[in-house]
Amino acid sequence: MIDGVIITPLKRIQDEYGEVMHMLRSDAPHFKQFGEVYFSVTNPGVVKAWKLHKEMTLNIAVPFGSLDFVIYDPRPSSSTYQQIFIKKLGPENYDLLTVPNGVWAGVKAYQGQPAILANCASLVHDNNEVERLEKNDPFISFDWNKVGL
Repeated sequence: MIDGVIITPLKRIQDEYGEVMHMLRSDAPHFKQFGEVYFSVTNPGVVKAWKLHKEMTLNIAVPFGSLDFVIYDPRPSSSTYQQIFIKKLGPENYDLLTVPNGVWAGVKAYQGQPAILANCASLVHDNNEVERLEKNDPFISFDWNKVGL
């Protein structure tokens, strides 16, 4: 686990009409503030990486499909400095992943179907607030071929 990352099991309520999949409430202890909600679709086998938010906290859930969410901690003052954490997200592992600012993150969708990632971000997106690296940047030693299988 990466310092500051929170995993919260989410409720799924099923009945004969379908399903309700909870995500985040404003009275949850890990909720900071509301900036925006967006959905990101990742095609099977595709990697979207790397991003680091300088100020934004992410609140991630995956209600459809499956993906591996990968986090690398570059913070020298962190107890998990230079560690990598991988969390499988999807309906079978329906959790809220709260990701603090200052860490690198990326995803890879599993083969078979696209994955829909929902993010309730603490801030409105700002290109000046995010840093990016290519998925195979040598700064982060990670083999994307070992996830999303």
